Amino acid sequence: MYIALTGTPGTGKTTVARLLPYKVIDINALVKDGLNFGLDPRRGCLEADMEGLSRRLKEQDSEEICILEGHFSHHFADWSIVLRLDPAVLRLRLEARGYSHEKTQENLEAEALDVILVEAVEQCHRVDEIDTTGKTPCEVANLIMKIIEGEIDLPPGQVDWMDYFEQCHPSFLTARLSSTTM
Repeated sequence: MYIALTGTPGTGKTTVARLLPYKVIDINALVKDGLNFGLDPRRGCLEADMEGLSRRLKEQDSEEICILEGHFSHHFADWSIVLRLDPAVLRLRLEARGYSHEKTQENLEAEALDVILVEAVEQCHRVDEIDTTGKTPCEVANLIMKIIEGEIDLPPGQVDWMDYFEQCHPSFLTARLSSTTM
């Protein structure tokens, strides 16, 4: 049984996945190992072969709990756990990784606008959401284990970063609102 551990890059997926007592499949490693269509020149990253990934994962699926770790792992599981992080903290992490300004902004906007959460809700039968802000990786791993073991339920809709987005992009929201009122 696959459970996706997903979220915007920088929210802690890889770090937390290493602490979990389950088999973990790193989706990004599969992409780097050949399940891709080459480099996307506009974004500067590999374009994942989603059908190839799906086939490979179906071949390996079993009754055993297995964590699919990666920012698009929710496309391959019926259950997703989405990690969230305050965009101000996320910015620092992405800049420390050496992300370009454009790539950092794209990821901050995705986090503020719930992009991965919305995709997970559309794709999966069950979605849980964890705000990792101010939590240690061990605390997050323990929450994930409690979710999987049925001890707690953290449904989507608990995290809201729109204040951050409105502060950073007021013209975007104003333009959006004016286009919807016409």
